[in-house]
Amino acid sequence: MITIKSQREIEIMRKAGIIVGKCHNEIAKIIKPGISSNEINNLVVEIIKNAGATPSFLGYGGFPAAICASKNEQIVHGFPNDIPLKEGDIISIDIGATYNGYVADSAWTYPVGKVSIEVENLLLNTKQALFEGLNVIKEGIHLSDISHAIELHAKKSNLSIVQEFAGHGVGSKLHEAPEILNYGLPNRGPILKAGMTLAIEPMLNLGTHRIKISKNGWETSTADKKYSAHYEHSILVTKLGYEILTKQ
Repeated sequence: MITIKSQREIEIMRKAGIIVGKCHNEIAKIIKPGISSNEINNLVVEIIKNAGATPSFLGYGGFPAAICASKNEQIVHGFPNDIPLKEGDIISIDIGATYNGYVADSAWTYPVGKVSIEVENLLLNTKQALFEGLNVIKEGIHLSDISHAIELHAKKSNLSIVQEFAGHGVGSKLHEAPEILNYGLPNRGPILKAGMTLAIEPMLNLGTHRIKISKNGWETSTADKKYSAHYEHSILVTKLGYEILTKQ
């Protein structure tokens, strides 16, 4: 069942979203060659805890960190480490913060220094795919209209779509109903209603859509080792559109 949040719950989620947005704003200031993903993780922990919240990912299903830090060909669920980032890398940082029992969740992919034109296009079009999905949202549409809008932009951009992972509802739990695929036919599935809170998150690849999951059961990469990008916002469905809760 897709829950409709009360005004009190929405206000709490807005505060959680502000915390996550601040994390991404601060990360954007420090991303450069030589920094490690562990340093980014430590910064996020500090920001979240200083705001009176807790990192949603830390310990979730046994996950060992506050952020997912997925570099280059890694798609999702990368573990932070002490390896310095290099010029030309990209890194997707996925962050969840729980404030007064409610979660906000957002991922962003950052270039490290100067990247190739091909990689710039990957980042630009994956971000645009997110907003193509968001821009159809309002009360009364079918859930799959979001999926279809994302798919159309991915195909137009000649990028492949990760099929094993999807967006989701978000609220008192990190992952709530419904599952939100990044591909599919329009006019399918539940009808959206004002007060629903969703995490929309396209994951697009330069090469194959096929994936490979590491032996630790978490870290997931493209099968051909070509770069992957991931953008995500938590949003509130409104009568006439949507509100981004994790604004940066």
